[in-house]
Amino acid sequence: MKAVIIISHGSRISKTKEEVCSLIERIKELTPISFIECAFLELESPSIPESIDTCVKKGAKEIIILLNFLNAGRHVDADIPQIVNEARARFPHVKFHITPPVGQHSGIAELFAQMLSPYTHS
Repeated sequence: MKAVIIISHGSRISKTKEEVCSLIERIKELTPISFIECAFLELESPSIPESIDTCVKKGAKEIIILLNFLNAGRHVDADIPQIVNEARARFPHVKFHITPPVGQHSGIAELFAQMLSPYTHS
């Protein structure tokens, strides 16, 4: 079974977790992968290791880590890969993948242009 964990930074503001949960529900509608969990790097739960444990306990043999971060940085380049490498050591029978951060997606410029569109008409 394949599982997806969408990782966000985390916030003390509850609205942030609600937004991530809504995003997950929308993604479930758009993809054949029905087992999608959220995880937070800090300030919120579940943590990344907790979500990985949940996925493995539910039978995941492959886990895709989707980075809900705009750009590279310490968290994307070091912190999250370290956590995933620790999970690889704990669960050698599970295959892990880490996506690039959202800002590296080829469609991001078009998305931003679309978001600006209502403001560019005089």
